[in-house]
Amino acid sequence: MSAFSSDPSGIKGMFTFEIEQALSDGVIDIAVHSLKDMPVNVNPNLPIIAYSRRGNPFDSLVMGKNNNNVIGSSSLRRCLQISRLYKNIEVRPVRGNIGTRLKRLDNGEYSGLVLAACGLERLGLNERITKIFTPDEIMPAPCQGILACQGRRDKNYSWIEAVNDENSRDCALSERSFSRQLGAGCNIPAGAYAEVQGDILTLRGLYIDSSGNFHKGTLTGRRSEAEIIGRELAEKIMR
Repeated sequence: MSAFSSDPSGIKGMFTFEIEQALSDGVIDIAVHSLKDMPVNVNPNLPIIAYSRRGNPFDSLVMGKNNNNVIGSSSLRRCLQISRLYKNIEVRPVRGNIGTRLKRLDNGEYSGLVLAACGLERLGLNERITKIFTPDEIMPAPCQGILACQGRRDKNYSWIEAVNDENSRDCALSERSFSRQLGAGCNIPAGAYAEVQGDILTLRGLYIDSSGNFHKGTLTGRRSEAEIIGRELAEKIMR
């Protein structure tokens, strides 16, 4: 089980620590994060105060010119799902920002990369996307495509409601509750994707255990119980 040990605050916290420190010290008044990179247990003194309208939540395939059947990915969640989807390829790690990864792809180190579609789209690189994966093919990371605004507990942020998206909020609450219940940090391969229609929220979840077994499930309920849905789906999958 060691390969999948959970560290829900430590590893993900590396992405947000310096910004949160600046917020706590009063150097900045608001922090904006990619929500999927935030620890599931947020400092109560630095609450999430708003959620952006969700961008493309899915993963994408970016193909290069080399045909060496090597796919690059930095995520264990993606690697395991790619290997299951494409039997005749080799998956290798790739690090760096999007520009660095695309340069390595264009230099012929990989046949393709799997990247979050929203990151490419926000950089105006839509034309690089070869394929968008459905959740049945690759379940996305919890909260992928959502930006979160973080503030200080003792400060009035009522004005930020103008940009707060309630659909994103409820989906995020459900997906993060699912991840929290699993104990999922960056080292645990888990994915989740929620959708809302009217007062109803449907959550789909994936957990891959240390033996490589895939456990999937779906749960639907009232969006007002978003966190309960996430918790119950995680418990259902673990059973």
